[in-house]
Amino acid sequence: MPLTFVLDPPMTPALRDGVLELWTDVSNAGGAVGFVPPVTRETVRPELLRHLTAMSEGRTRLLVGHDEQGRVAASTFLTLNTHRLMTHWLWLYTVMVHPRHQGKGYGRDLLTAAADSARGIEGVEAIRLTCRGGLGLEHFYGSCGYKEVGRVPGAIRVAPGDDRDDITMLLPLG
Repeated sequence: MPLTFVLDPPMTPALRDGVLELWTDVSNAGGAVGFVPPVTRETVRPELLRHLTAMSEGRTRLLVGHDEQGRVAASTFLTLNTHRLMTHWLWLYTVMVHPRHQGKGYGRDLLTAAADSARGIEGVEAIRLTCRGGLGLEHFYGSCGYKEVGRVPGAIRVAPGDDRDDITMLLPLG
């Protein structure tokens, strides 16, 4: 059953808690979304609050995918680039599909919905994202049309002695 995607949904306590639960569960399943497991909701909450603040300021937009039960099953943040010479592209942050839904094609669906959403933003011509090396994520994003445009070796330290590349990917929207 496909997910139902909504860009800029009204931020209710239930939605906030759903995104927080998603982010915590994805992190604890080993997802590369800014944390290393184990994490609790209280560990993730400050980062979510930073995203919510950026949303309230109009700098970031939330794309959410709900499953057939209405639960938050996938989400990502589209962040507008505020540098005057770079407003023609935006950042895609924290791309997440709940572990119970992985392997169903929902990651591709989320990226398609994000690209469609970005195309609806005046002046946006491309999406950039970064991903953590060592997990094969660049191959997934590549299969969805993104091209690797940069790599910083060892820029992400997930543990002492475990440094990963920070990989930048680009999707032209034209």
